[in-house]
Amino acid sequence: MTVRSDNAGLHVAVDKSSPFTTRGRFTRLRTTAAVVLAQALLLAAFLGFWQYMTSRNSQAAFMFGSPSAIAGFLGQMASDGSLWRDSYVTGVETLLGFALGNFAGTLLGLSLWYSRFVSRVVQPFIVALGSIPIVALAPIIIIWFGTGLASKIAMSTLSVVVVALVTSYKGAVGVDPDQINLMRTLGGSKFQIFRKLVVPASLTDIFAGLKLTVGFALIGAIIGEFMSSSEGLGHQIFKAGSLYIIPKVFAALVATIGLALILTFLVGKVEQLLTPWRRAA
Repeated sequence: MTVRSDNAGLHVAVDKSSPFTTRGRFTRLRTTAAVVLAQALLLAAFLGFWQYMTSRNSQAAFMFGSPSAIAGFLGQMASDGSLWRDSYVTGVETLLGFALGNFAGTLLGLSLWYSRFVSRVVQPFIVALGSIPIVALAPIIIIWFGTGLASKIAMSTLSVVVVALVTSYKGAVGVDPDQINLMRTLGGSKFQIFRKLVVPASLTDIFAGLKLTVGFALIGAIIGEFMSSSEGLGHQIFKAGSLYIIPKVFAALVATIGLALILTFLVGKVEQLLTPWRRAA
């Protein structure tokens, strides 16, 4: 903390550690660089150990693959176009299921704020729906929606909707009651309270749910591709696993992880756009 004088002779305290100062930005960048370096070193150490162990034991190489073999399959899949084609197919299924599941779940979760009686009535049904393993629904989904794109979207949507509902409802009921009472005192209607207070205050929980459901949506799409598909990363994993080509299984898993990271990054960018007050805090 330093003190400076302005033109009027007034003393103003300036915190040089603030993220809005040059020193604060430099500190933040240095910390980020240190974190990234530590992550890179940890990953390199893990891959090096993996490569070393599998190079010394042929049975371990067959059972677990090796980083070099996985990289070779990734290069092969990229060169023949299957990596991009399958990633695109799985990505579309995941995005559509993610969007539909979160839209429906968030809308229902926020709507339950209007009536605590209704929320208590439907709570056991929500718990029951959330306790069903998604893979157990796969045969029924295929019967209802067929073996095409619709069944994968349905699986992805069902993987997401309950989590989105619970997180959005948690955010809605967690709004400060004093703020609600203040708006009522100022003459705000229930809809105005919902639109101007409850929804913005719930965005933190909603986006936490969005980041969580990216993985769930991807899992649902992959399970759908396991059950019936001729393309997609799930199809590649299932086919390679059936043929005991373990490095190719891991190569498709690496592509799946990359897809999940990209989608999570995009959700984070949308969060920054819709919650600018958190970025400035």
